[in-house]
Amino acid sequence: MKKILIIEDEEQIRRVLTRVLSDEDKNFDVKEATNGREGLSLIKKEKFDLVLCDIKMPKMDGIEVLQETRKIKFSSPFIMLTGHGNIDTAVEAMKLGAYDFISKPPDLNRLLTAVRHALENKSLRIENKKLKRKVAKKYQIIGESIAIRQVTDMIQKVATTEARILIIGENGTGKELVAHQIHQQSNRKSENFIEVNCAAIPSELIESELFGHVKGAFTSAVKDRSGKFEAANNGTIFLDEIADMSLAAQAKVLRALQEKKIQRVGNDKDISVDVRVIAATNKDLKEEIRNGNFREDLYHRLAVIMIKVPSLVKRLDDIPILTQHFVESICKEQGLEKKEFSKEAISKLKKYPWTGNVRELRNVVERLMILGENPVTVRNIEQFASK
Repeated sequence: MKKILIIEDEEQIRRVLTRVLSDEDKNFDVKEATNGREGLSLIKKEKFDLVLCDIKMPKMDGIEVLQETRKIKFSSPFIMLTGHGNIDTAVEAMKLGAYDFISKPPDLNRLLTAVRHALENKSLRIENKKLKRKVAKKYQIIGESIAIRQVTDMIQKVATTEARILIIGENGTGKELVAHQIHQQSNRKSENFIEVNCAAIPSELIESELFGHVKGAFTSAVKDRSGKFEAANNGTIFLDEIADMSLAAQAKVLRALQEKKIQRVGNDKDISVDVRVIAATNKDLKEEIRNGNFREDLYHRLAVIMIKVPSLVKRLDDIPILTQHFVESICKEQGLEKKEFSKEAISKLKKYPWTGNVRELRNVVERLMILGENPVTVRNIEQFASK
Protein backbone atom coordinates (compact mmCIF):
# COMPACT_ATOMS: atom_id res chain seq x y z
CA MET A 1 0.00 0.00 0.00
CA LYS A 2 1.44 3.35 -1.11
CA LYS A 3 0.40 6.34 1.00
CA ILE A 4 -0.06 9.59 -0.93
CA LEU A 5 -0.84 12.99 0.56
CA ILE A 6 -2.55 15.73 -1.45
CA ILE A 7 -2.08 19.26 -0.07
CA GLU A 8 -4.40 21.55 -2.05
CA ASP A 9 -6.68 24.39 -0.96
CA GLU A 10 -9.02 24.12 -3.97
CA GLU A 11 -11.57 21.47 -3.04
CA GLN A 12 -12.56 20.62 -6.62
CA ILE A 13 -8.97 19.90 -7.68
CA ARG A 14 -8.35 17.98 -4.47
CA ARG A 15 -11.38 15.75 -5.05
CA VAL A 16 -10.47 15.09 -8.68
CA LEU A 17 -6.91 14.13 -7.78
CA THR A 18 -8.10 11.80 -5.01
CA ARG A 19 -10.56 10.06 -7.33
CA VAL A 20 -8.08 9.72 -10.19
CA LEU A 21 -5.37 8.26 -7.97
CA SER A 22 -7.76 5.88 -6.21
CA ASP A 23 -9.10 4.67 -9.57
CA GLU A 24 -5.59 4.27 -10.97
CA ASP A 25 -4.36 1.87 -8.30
CA LYS A 26 -6.31 0.21 -5.50
CA ASN A 27 -3.06 0.08 -3.52
CA PHE A 28 -2.96 3.88 -3.31
CA ASP A 29 -4.06 5.12 0.13
CA VAL A 30 -4.82 8.81 -0.54
CA LYS A 31 -5.20 11.44 2.18
CA GLU A 32 -6.06 15.12 1.83
CA ALA A 33 -5.01 18.36 3.52
CA THR A 34 -6.68 21.71 2.80
CA ASN A 35 -3.62 23.88 3.50
CA GLY A 36 0.12 23.78 4.11
CA ARG A 37 -0.02 23.73 7.90
CA GLU A 38 -2.48 20.86 7.94
CA GLY A 39 -0.37 18.97 5.41
CA LEU A 40 2.84 19.51 7.39
CA SER A 41 1.09 18.28 10.54
CA LEU A 42 0.06 15.05 8.77
CA ILE A 43 3.59 14.55 7.42
CA LYS A 44 4.97 14.77 10.95
CA LYS A 45 2.46 12.17 12.19
CA GLU A 46 2.39 9.64 9.35
CA LYS A 47 4.69 8.11 6.76
CA PHE A 48 3.85 9.08 3.18
CA ASP A 49 5.45 7.67 0.04
CA LEU A 50 4.58 10.73 -2.07
CA VAL A 51 3.22 14.25 -1.60
CA LEU A 52 1.28 16.28 -4.19
CA CYS A 53 1.49 19.86 -2.99
CA ASP A 54 0.04 23.09 -4.35
CA ILE A 55 2.45 26.01 -4.35
CA LYS A 56 0.02 28.91 -3.87
CA MET A 57 -1.91 28.42 -0.63
CA PRO A 58 -2.96 30.56 2.36
CA LYS A 59 -1.33 30.22 5.80
CA MET A 60 1.66 28.25 4.48
CA ASP A 61 2.56 27.90 0.82
CA GLY A 62 4.06 24.85 -0.88
CA ILE A 63 7.62 26.17 -0.84
CA GLU A 64 7.45 26.62 2.93
CA VAL A 65 6.03 23.10 3.34
CA LEU A 66 8.88 21.69 1.25
CA GLN A 67 11.48 23.62 3.26
CA GLU A 68 10.02 22.45 6.59
CA THR A 69 9.94 18.80 5.53
CA ARG A 70 13.62 18.94 4.64
CA LYS A 71 14.36 20.13 8.17
CA ILE A 72 12.71 17.01 9.61
CA LYS A 73 14.55 14.71 7.15
CA PHE A 74 11.40 13.77 5.23
CA SER A 75 12.82 12.19 2.08
CA SER A 76 9.76 11.09 0.09
CA PRO A 77 9.27 12.85 -3.27
CA PHE A 78 7.20 16.01 -3.73
CA ILE A 79 5.29 16.80 -6.92
CA MET A 80 4.38 20.48 -6.91
CA LEU A 81 1.12 21.80 -8.40
CA THR A 82 1.41 25.27 -9.87
CA GLY A 83 -0.64 27.83 -11.76
CA HIS A 84 0.67 29.05 -15.12
CA GLY A 85 1.98 32.26 -13.56
CA ASN A 86 4.15 30.46 -11.00
CA ILE A 87 6.65 28.58 -13.20
CA ASP A 88 9.62 30.42 -11.65
CA THR A 89 8.41 29.38 -8.21
CA ALA A 90 8.09 25.78 -9.43
CA VAL A 91 11.69 25.88 -10.65
CA GLU A 92 12.71 27.15 -7.21
CA ALA A 93 10.90 24.15 -5.69
CA MET A 94 12.88 21.81 -7.93
CA LYS A 95 16.11 23.37 -6.67
CA LEU A 96 14.92 22.66 -3.12
CA GLY A 97 14.50 18.98 -3.98
CA ALA A 98 11.00 18.61 -5.45
CA TYR A 99 10.79 15.68 -7.86
CA ASP A 100 8.58 17.35 -10.48
CA PHE A 101 5.93 20.02 -11.00
CA ILE A 102 2.56 19.90 -12.79
CA SER A 103 0.69 22.92 -14.12
CA LYS A 104 -2.95 23.47 -13.08
CA PRO A 105 -5.43 22.43 -14.19
CA PRO A 106 -3.44 19.20 -14.32
CA ASP A 107 -3.16 16.98 -17.38
CA LEU A 108 -4.19 13.73 -15.69
CA ASN A 109 -2.09 11.47 -17.91
CA ARG A 110 0.96 13.63 -17.25
CA LEU A 111 0.14 13.59 -13.52
CA LEU A 112 -0.21 9.80 -13.34
CA THR A 113 3.05 9.34 -15.23
CA ALA A 114 4.84 11.66 -12.80
CA VAL A 115 3.32 9.82 -9.82
CA ARG A 116 4.44 6.42 -11.12
CA HIS A 117 7.95 7.66 -11.89
CA ALA A 118 8.29 9.36 -8.50
CA LEU A 119 7.26 6.20 -6.64
CA GLU A 120 9.59 4.06 -8.78
CA ASN A 121 12.41 6.51 -8.12
CA LYS A 122 11.82 6.27 -4.39
CA SER A 123 11.83 2.46 -4.55
CA LEU A 124 15.13 2.54 -6.46
CA ARG A 125 16.68 4.89 -3.92
CA ILE A 126 15.57 2.64 -1.05
CA GLU A 127 16.95 -0.43 -2.84
CA ASN A 128 20.21 1.40 -3.54
CA LYS A 129 20.57 2.26 0.14
CA LYS A 130 19.95 -1.38 1.06
CA LEU A 131 22.58 -2.53 -1.42
CA LYS A 132 25.09 0.00 -0.10
CA ARG A 133 24.46 -1.19 3.46
CA LYS A 134 24.86 -4.79 2.31
CA VAL A 135 28.15 -3.96 0.57
CA ALA A 136 29.36 -2.01 3.61
CA LYS A 137 28.57 -4.98 5.86
CA LYS A 138 30.27 -7.41 3.48
CA TYR A 139 33.49 -5.42 3.58
CA GLN A 140 33.53 -4.41 7.24
CA ILE A 141 36.75 -5.05 9.15
CA ILE A 142 36.13 -7.34 12.10
CA GLY A 143 38.37 -7.23 15.15
CA GLU A 144 39.28 -5.33 18.29
CA SER A 145 42.97 -6.17 18.68
CA ILE A 146 45.59 -3.44 18.86
CA ALA A 147 47.03 -4.58 15.53
CA ILE A 148 43.74 -4.22 13.64
CA ARG A 149 42.79 -0.98 15.42
CA GLN A 150 46.00 0.55 14.09
CA VAL A 151 44.80 -0.30 10.58
CA THR A 152 41.29 1.13 11.08
CA ASP A 153 42.73 4.26 12.68
CA MET A 154 44.98 4.76 9.66
CA ILE A 155 42.04 4.28 7.30
CA GLN A 156 40.11 7.04 9.09
CA LYS A 157 43.08 9.39 8.81
CA VAL A 158 43.74 8.92 5.10
CA ALA A 159 40.36 8.01 3.57
CA THR A 160 39.13 11.58 3.02
CA THR A 161 42.42 12.70 1.46
CA GLU A 162 43.40 12.15 -2.16
CA ALA A 163 46.65 10.38 -1.22
CA ARG A 164 47.55 7.24 -3.12
CA ILE A 165 47.83 4.21 -0.86
CA LEU A 166 49.81 0.97 -1.00
CA ILE A 167 48.40 -1.88 1.08
CA ILE A 168 50.82 -4.68 1.93
CA GLY A 169 50.29 -7.96 3.72
CA GLU A 170 50.24 -11.71 3.33
CA ASN A 171 47.62 -13.51 1.26
CA GLY A 172 44.30 -13.86 3.06
CA THR A 173 44.81 -10.99 5.52
CA GLY A 174 42.02 -8.84 4.06
CA LYS A 175 43.82 -6.23 1.95
CA GLU A 176 40.72 -5.85 -0.24
CA LEU A 177 38.64 -5.05 2.86
CA VAL A 178 41.00 -2.18 3.65
CA ALA A 179 40.70 -0.87 0.08
CA HIS A 180 36.89 -0.99 0.22
CA GLN A 181 36.84 0.77 3.59
CA ILE A 182 39.08 3.56 2.28
CA HIS A 183 36.71 4.11 -0.64
CA GLN A 184 33.55 3.92 1.50
CA GLN A 185 34.92 6.56 3.86
CA SER A 186 36.29 8.79 1.10
CA ASN A 187 34.85 11.81 -0.69
CA ARG A 188 34.51 9.57 -3.76
CA LYS A 189 32.22 7.02 -2.08
CA SER A 190 29.26 7.83 -4.36
CA GLU A 191 31.36 7.02 -7.44
CA ASN A 192 32.60 3.69 -8.78
CA PHE A 193 35.01 1.40 -6.98
CA ILE A 194 36.72 -0.72 -9.64
CA GLU A 195 38.78 -3.77 -8.68
CA VAL A 196 41.51 -5.24 -10.89
CA ASN A 197 43.32 -8.43 -9.93
CA CYS A 198 46.56 -7.96 -11.84
CA ALA A 199 47.68 -11.54 -11.16
CA ALA A 200 44.55 -12.98 -12.78
CA ILE A 201 44.93 -11.18 -16.13
CA PRO A 202 47.40 -12.48 -18.75
CA SER A 203 50.28 -10.05 -19.31
CA GLU A 204 49.34 -9.57 -22.97
CA LEU A 205 45.83 -8.42 -21.97
CA ILE A 206 46.54 -6.28 -18.89
CA GLU A 207 47.00 -3.02 -20.85
CA SER A 208 43.72 -3.52 -22.71
CA GLU A 209 41.97 -4.36 -19.42
CA LEU A 210 43.27 -1.24 -17.71
CA PHE A 211 43.17 1.31 -20.53
CA GLY A 212 40.80 -0.14 -23.13
CA HIS A 213 41.44 -0.61 -26.84
CA VAL A 214 40.18 0.43 -30.25
CA LYS A 215 38.81 -1.87 -32.91
CA GLY A 216 41.60 -3.67 -34.74
CA ALA A 217 44.27 -2.99 -32.12
CA PHE A 218 44.89 -6.76 -31.97
CA THR A 219 43.33 -9.92 -33.37
CA SER A 220 40.37 -10.23 -30.97
CA ALA A 221 39.67 -6.48 -30.77
CA VAL A 222 36.45 -6.53 -32.81
CA LYS A 223 35.12 -3.25 -31.38
CA ASP A 224 36.19 -0.27 -29.29
CA ARG A 225 36.27 -0.98 -25.56
CA SER A 226 36.84 1.26 -22.56
CA GLY A 227 39.10 0.09 -19.75
CA LYS A 228 39.02 0.01 -15.98
CA PHE A 229 40.57 3.46 -15.57
CA GLU A 230 37.74 5.04 -17.55
CA ALA A 231 35.18 3.03 -15.57
CA ALA A 232 36.72 4.37 -12.35
CA ASN A 233 36.74 8.01 -13.49
CA ASN A 234 35.96 10.29 -10.50
CA GLY A 235 36.04 7.20 -8.28
CA THR A 236 38.62 4.69 -7.06
CA ILE A 237 40.56 1.93 -8.81
CA PHE A 238 42.03 -0.88 -6.70
CA LEU A 239 45.02 -2.58 -8.32
CA ASP A 240 45.37 -5.81 -6.37
CA GLU A 241 48.57 -7.87 -6.67
CA ILE A 242 50.21 -5.00 -8.53
CA ALA A 243 53.63 -6.68 -8.35
CA ASP A 244 52.37 -9.12 -11.01
CA MET A 245 51.77 -6.32 -13.53
CA SER A 246 54.02 -6.24 -16.61
CA LEU A 247 56.65 -3.51 -16.87
CA ALA A 248 54.95 -2.09 -19.98
CA ALA A 249 51.65 -1.74 -18.12
CA GLN A 250 53.50 -0.24 -15.14
CA ALA A 251 54.84 2.52 -17.43
CA LYS A 252 51.31 3.39 -18.54
CA VAL A 253 50.00 3.38 -14.97
CA LEU A 254 52.82 5.74 -14.03
CA ARG A 255 51.79 8.12 -16.83
CA ALA A 256 48.16 7.95 -15.70
CA LEU A 257 49.24 8.95 -12.19
CA GLN A 258 51.56 11.72 -13.35
CA GLU A 259 49.45 13.30 -16.08
CA LYS A 260 45.94 12.00 -15.30
CA LYS A 261 45.71 10.84 -18.91
CA ILE A 262 45.52 7.44 -20.56
CA GLN A 263 45.54 6.09 -24.11
CA ARG A 264 43.58 3.10 -25.34
CA VAL A 265 45.64 0.34 -26.92
CA GLY A 266 45.97 1.06 -30.65
CA ASN A 267 45.21 4.78 -30.32
CA ASP A 268 47.37 7.80 -29.50
CA LYS A 269 44.45 10.00 -28.41
CA ASP A 270 44.68 11.13 -24.78
CA ILE A 271 41.71 10.54 -22.46
CA SER A 272 41.63 12.54 -19.22
CA VAL A 273 40.83 10.59 -16.07
CA ASP A 274 40.48 11.59 -12.43
CA VAL A 275 41.04 8.40 -10.47
CA ARG A 276 42.25 7.65 -6.98
CA VAL A 277 44.59 4.67 -7.08
CA ILE A 278 44.86 2.15 -4.26
CA ALA A 279 47.31 -0.71 -4.83
CA ALA A 280 48.01 -3.89 -2.90
CA THR A 281 50.59 -6.66 -2.93
CA ASN A 282 51.80 -9.61 -0.87
CA LYS A 283 55.31 -9.24 -2.27
CA ASP A 284 58.26 -7.13 -1.14
CA LEU A 285 58.27 -4.41 -3.80
CA LYS A 286 61.75 -3.20 -2.89
CA GLU A 287 63.03 -6.72 -3.56
CA GLU A 288 61.07 -6.74 -6.84
CA ILE A 289 62.73 -3.42 -7.77
CA ARG A 290 66.20 -4.88 -7.09
CA ASN A 291 65.32 -7.86 -9.29
CA GLY A 292 64.19 -5.58 -12.13
CA ASN A 293 60.55 -6.65 -11.91
CA PHE A 294 59.04 -3.40 -10.64
CA ARG A 295 59.62 0.25 -11.47
CA GLU A 296 61.06 2.27 -8.61
CA ASP A 297 59.42 5.49 -9.82
CA LEU A 298 56.00 3.78 -9.80
CA TYR A 299 56.65 2.43 -6.31
CA HIS A 300 57.26 5.94 -4.98
CA ARG A 301 54.12 7.20 -6.74
CA LEU A 302 51.98 4.48 -5.20
CA ALA A 303 53.43 4.35 -1.69
CA VAL A 304 52.53 7.87 -0.56
CA ILE A 305 50.77 6.16 2.34
CA MET A 306 51.56 2.55 3.23
CA ILE A 307 49.19 0.38 5.26
CA LYS A 308 50.38 -3.01 6.48
CA VAL A 309 47.61 -5.49 7.23
CA PRO A 310 48.70 -7.84 10.04
CA SER A 311 48.71 -11.61 9.67
CA LEU A 312 46.21 -13.54 11.78
CA VAL A 313 48.92 -14.80 14.13
CA LYS A 314 49.65 -11.13 14.96
CA ARG A 315 46.03 -10.62 16.03
CA LEU A 316 45.10 -13.84 17.85
CA ASP A 317 42.82 -11.93 20.24
CA ASP A 318 40.47 -11.39 17.27
CA ILE A 319 39.91 -15.11 16.65
CA PRO A 320 36.82 -15.41 18.93
CA ILE A 321 35.03 -12.43 17.34
CA LEU A 322 36.07 -13.44 13.81
CA THR A 323 34.86 -16.99 14.42
CA GLN A 324 31.48 -15.76 15.65
CA HIS A 325 31.18 -13.42 12.68
CA PHE A 326 31.90 -16.24 10.24
CA VAL A 327 29.48 -18.60 12.02
CA GLU A 328 26.64 -16.10 11.63
CA SER A 329 27.37 -15.14 8.03
CA ILE A 330 27.98 -18.72 6.80
CA CYS A 331 24.87 -20.11 8.50
CA LYS A 332 22.76 -17.27 7.09
CA GLU A 333 24.14 -17.75 3.58
CA GLN A 334 23.73 -21.53 3.54
CA GLY A 335 20.78 -22.07 5.86
CA LEU A 336 22.88 -24.10 8.29
CA GLU A 337 22.26 -24.62 11.99
CA LYS A 338 24.34 -22.33 14.15
CA LYS A 339 26.88 -24.10 16.30
CA GLU A 340 28.69 -22.92 19.38
CA PHE A 341 32.41 -23.33 20.00
CA SER A 342 33.66 -24.67 23.30
CA LYS A 343 36.22 -22.57 25.17
CA GLU A 344 38.76 -25.31 24.57
CA ALA A 345 37.99 -25.21 20.84
CA ILE A 346 38.58 -21.44 20.67
CA SER A 347 41.86 -21.90 22.57
CA LYS A 348 42.85 -24.55 20.05
CA LEU A 349 42.12 -22.17 17.17
CA LYS A 350 44.40 -19.59 18.77
CA LYS A 351 47.30 -22.08 18.66
CA TYR A 352 46.83 -22.94 15.00
CA PRO A 353 49.55 -21.58 12.60
CA TRP A 354 47.06 -19.94 10.12
CA THR A 355 49.36 -19.76 7.12
CA GLY A 356 46.30 -18.76 5.06
CA ASN A 357 45.33 -16.07 7.58
CA VAL A 358 41.71 -14.85 7.93
CA ARG A 359 40.67 -16.50 4.66
CA GLU A 360 41.81 -19.87 6.01
CA LEU A 361 39.96 -19.27 9.30
CA ARG A 362 36.74 -18.66 7.38
CA ASN A 363 37.20 -21.87 5.42
CA VAL A 364 37.80 -23.82 8.63
CA VAL A 365 34.70 -22.34 10.29
CA GLU A 366 32.61 -23.25 7.24
CA ARG A 367 33.94 -26.81 7.35
CA LEU A 368 33.14 -27.05 11.06
CA MET A 369 29.60 -25.72 10.56
CA ILE A 370 29.00 -28.54 8.09
CA LEU A 371 30.95 -31.44 9.65
CA GLY A 372 31.51 -30.56 13.30
CA GLU A 373 29.48 -31.34 16.40
CA ASN A 374 27.46 -28.82 18.41
CA PRO A 375 29.24 -27.45 20.31
CA VAL A 376 32.38 -27.65 18.17
CA THR A 377 35.09 -29.54 20.06
CA VAL A 378 38.88 -29.67 20.08
CA ARG A 379 38.62 -33.08 18.42
CA ASN A 380 36.60 -31.51 15.56
CA ILE A 381 39.31 -28.91 15.00
CA GLU A 382 42.00 -31.58 15.01
CA GLN A 383 39.92 -33.49 12.44
CA PHE A 384 38.96 -30.68 10.08
CA ALA A 385 41.21 -27.63 10.57
CA SER A 386 44.15 -29.03 8.63
CA LYS A 387 42.19 -30.45 5.67
